[in-house]
Amino acid sequence: MWHDMLTIQLPIAEKILRTVLVYAAMVVLFRLSGKRGLASLNTFDFVVVFLLSNVVQNAVIGADDSLLGGLVGAVTLVAVNALMNRLTVASPRIARVLEGTSTTVVENGSVMTGAVRRLAVRPSEIEHAVRVQNGEGIRDVASARLEPDGQLLVVLKQSAGAPTRADVARLEKRLTAIEGLLRAEAAGTRPESTGGHGNDS
Repeated sequence: MWHDMLTIQLPIAEKILRTVLVYAAMVVLFRLSGKRGLASLNTFDFVVVFLLSNVVQNAVIGADDSLLGGLVGAVTLVAVNALMNRLTVASPRIARVLEGTSTTVVENGSVMTGAVRRLAVRPSEIEHAVRVQNGEGIRDVASARLEPDGQLLVVLKQSAGAPTRADVARLEKRLTAIEGLLRAEAAGTRPESTGGHGNDS
């Protein structure tokens, strides 16, 4: 039993090469599938991912079902993925090639129809991102872009956005001024009211 589990039935170099090639192919496929699919998976996306894992399994392991062979494949996958992450951090050019760049989908309240169609972004996705930012609708958006990781980043127009620290500071200053006026008025009227009571008595 132990002999079967620990005996690799394929050369280690072939096992590593198979894993690297399948990893590269999956990166290209997901890169071509578009940014939207990387952020939110719908029912069809889950089916594809589930089937892909089974489709590429034999391409990775080949005619090898040993424990040691599986560990070699797993270590190779983790190592290649770590290397790719380091490369994308170290080189912006490689990051642009592998991950792409952000794409504007809304500009000054207007949807970029061509970009939205090309990226297969649904209006409901944009509206949801706007509501998350406390906006009421797409007309409140100054700009919205789809990032390489599939996330929608929305910047609301200043009139539609949440109050900033400067807005809060201005409001506090006005409230302080109003309180000062009220106190001054109260201090100026108190002697008159006291004198009035003294005359009545």
